[in-house]
Amino acid sequence: MEGGPSRPRSVNPMEDIEHIEKPLKLIDENGIRLDGRKFDELRPVRIEAGVLKKADGSAYLEWGNNKVLAAVYGPREAHPRHLQNPTKALVQCRYNMAPFSVTDRKRPGPDRRSVEISKVISEAFAAVVFAEQFPRTSVDIFIEVLQADAGTRCAGLTAASVALADAGIPMRDLVTACASGKIGGRVVLDLNKDEDNFGDADCPMAIVPRTGEIVLLQMDGHLSLDEFDEAMNLSIGAARRIYEIQRDALRRRYAPSAEAALAAAAVEAQAPPPPMEAPPPPPPEDPDVMREVDDL
Repeated sequence: MEGGPSRPRSVNPMEDIEHIEKPLKLIDENGIRLDGRKFDELRPVRIEAGVLKKADGSAYLEWGNNKVLAAVYGPREAHPRHLQNPTKALVQCRYNMAPFSVTDRKRPGPDRRSVEISKVISEAFAAVVFAEQFPRTSVDIFIEVLQADAGTRCAGLTAASVALADAGIPMRDLVTACASGKIGGRVVLDLNKDEDNFGDADCPMAIVPRTGEIVLLQMDGHLSLDEFDEAMNLSIGAARRIYEIQRDALRRRYAPSAEAALAAAAVEAQAPPPPMEAPPPPPPEDPDVMREVDDL
């Protein structure tokens, strides 16, 4: 009937299938993840040491899409003075994410998450720095996340470790961090942003590679005991690979200085010895003295 109210057209569910929200498949049947990595594969890691001239030590790290800058100042006098410890140095860390580091602009300034990460990183480095050698001082670590793509606490800790070594802070060893987690019922290494947001669990950890000591361990989510052991083994194996990247960055930083020192030493060793000075001539004989001796 013309002019009458029109009935709403019924929609066939099959016609509207494109509007149905589909679950995100993080890993396929062959164990390949969204970014093409296997379950035990790291994202690319690159580290450069000594990138800031004004800091005592610094490092820049790219870990996948993460970009992190770390700077170290000290040991220097701790302020305010009531925080000074007469027996050892304070190891203080400030972790911060830049407002432009994420898709949705982050509100500037510290929040609960950054305060927590700053605290656990400070405690991790306090376990390896020889703080007893610098009483009443402070070693200040600043970590700036320029671009974030999950795993920023591990990336920041790894960069800060290189910056501490670049500053000449005595430590038992470098500290290396990596995270493992669970996606689609499978334990995997080094989660990216989508895997961290939609996965089942995330377990960041940091170790001292030389001793195997664990200085940071956290977990968000649920893992069985066997899954936790598998995640630990994946993270420890990856941390030892990252450890070699850290050492290589420091070697590249100081190789030119070492080569110049060796070349100078070699030139000095090949140079002919300076000529020996001739002994001074004997004083002239006084004839009056000689005559007196003859008379005796």
